[in-house]
Amino acid sequence: MISSSPGFIYHTPVNVAQIPGLNTLGISIARLDFSTSGVNPPHTHPRATEMLMVLDGSLHVGSVTSNPGNRLITKVLNKGDVFVFPVGLVHFQRNVGTGDVVAIATLSSQNPGVITIANAVFRTPNQLIPSEVLTRAFQLDKNVIEFLQEKF
Repeated sequence: MISSSPGFIYHTPVNVAQIPGLNTLGISIARLDFSTSGVNPPHTHPRATEMLMVLDGSLHVGSVTSNPGNRLITKVLNKGDVFVFPVGLVHFQRNVGTGDVVAIATLSSQNPGVITIANAVFRTPNQLIPSEVLTRAFQLDKNVIEFLQEKF
């Protein structure tokens, strides 16, 4: 159990950065602890397929298929349920139960990488993506794009 404010997720990775002996073995694992309403925002793993198993609680999960369909596939997982997120596909998790959720994610790489979509689009460390590009991509007003860039 975790004690934190609602909406919190605690991520405990075990990959080649924590255990160098995993190098070249093609595996890693992470424990995910979600408080009530906790969300793991849309993200992708560029070098690994993820298999997620819920150990306790209820978790709404979803993944978006690749172009041209971009279909959303979702399911509510309960204790003991498993879901697979194929390599490179955007996916998320959200606690929809009344208590905390504990899940284990196994990944098919010792260095799976993670790209959090909102951070990648709205917060780049060296230079922001031009608002004109994002305005067209998201079909939003330039002021909204600049507001989002400030938030991240």
